[in-house]
Amino acid sequence: MPFHRMGVHKVLGNVPLVGKVLDAPYKRMVKNAINIADLRSIAKLRAHKMVFDYLDAGADDEISLRRGKDAYSELEMHYHVLSGLQPPLDLSTKVFGCDVKLPFFACPTAGNRMFHTEGETAAAKAAEHHGTLYGLSSLATTGIPEIGEICKGPKVFQLYVWKDRELVKDVLQKAKEGGFDALALTVDFTWYGNRERDIRNGFTIPPNYTPKQVWEAIKAPAWSWDFLANPAYNYACINTEVPADSLAAFVNSQINPAFDWKDAEWLLGEWGGPSAIKGVVRPDDAVLAKETGFSTMWVSNHGARQLETSPATIDVLPSIREAVGPDTEIILDGGVQRGTDIAKALALGADAVGVGKPYLYGLAAGGSEGVIKALEILRVELDRAMGLLGTGTVDDLKKRGPGLIKRSG
Repeated sequence: MPFHRMGVHKVLGNVPLVGKVLDAPYKRMVKNAINIADLRSIAKLRAHKMVFDYLDAGADDEISLRRGKDAYSELEMHYHVLSGLQPPLDLSTKVFGCDVKLPFFACPTAGNRMFHTEGETAAAKAAEHHGTLYGLSSLATTGIPEIGEICKGPKVFQLYVWKDRELVKDVLQKAKEGGFDALALTVDFTWYGNRERDIRNGFTIPPNYTPKQVWEAIKAPAWSWDFLANPAYNYACINTEVPADSLAAFVNSQINPAFDWKDAEWLLGEWGGPSAIKGVVRPDDAVLAKETGFSTMWVSNHGARQLETSPATIDVLPSIREAVGPDTEIILDGGVQRGTDIAKALALGADAVGVGKPYLYGLAAGGSEGVIKALEILRVELDRAMGLLGTGTVDDLKKRGPGLIKRSG
């Protein structure tokens, strides 16, 4: 990071007015956004092209990415009338045994400071604001203690399949000391997906100072000032000595494709608390995960960023619910863009829903205000959907759900 090594951020950081002026139009747009698509458009305007495409893209031809969204539109909501409900409805539930005010939350995602200097703290503030679960990635650019200071509510720590067991034990200990309630093991990242937008853009963390990247930075002045006027970021949950630009080599050296069910059993023994297996799309894998000791099945295809033509998670959800029974907790993410999507997932077997791209659009568009706005948009949409369906609580929606959601045609 040449400019950071020269201390440019220390100089620019002393003139914060410039950043405020550059961000002012985006803040106004965030305030006026009415749906997640609006936040996506604002994020595309504000962010460096390489950064936006990293957030927005899927694997290969992005078939799974499109399918993940389209699958919700193929599900009709067969509502009841004259249900006698009055707003606001009760959207509270439990996740990992903890009380939350919303049945959805911002998924753990890597490198949030890439999108906005507030990074993971923005999502933590939004979780605290809305009283919902917070998820921190082990590849976060904000440390566990800092998150703990901001978010006092329930938290889940996400971990990849690392080779180095001493590293794993060290990270787990930090998560325990930081007050994290649950662990989520991501199991669909044993190879790195083929994300062709990143290849075309010459994606690097941070941007290389090539003519192309400099030109794109000039076209995104608010993002560029944000990047240059703040300290360089590192991956704070693993090793603060590993700078962001060394991450790829570090991850490639640590990801363990040979990680198996016995390794997972060892990990659960080290953690000793509520745990989710994140990346399940098959009923037989869900059964194995339950037998291994995972308390929560997290139905996910990594945002359609890994295996192209992997199934839409909403399509496989009912079969996984049937396989693990009514008492095993299920979280679902993937393709969610609307509160109606969340309602459909809850109705078809999910106990909670994670969102990734929607809140990251908010983050890239406007920092903590953008993430709070993203979750608020989804909250209002979910409240409206449940009211029109005739279900006054999350429990009611889950109990009556199979009779309310039907596939079109």
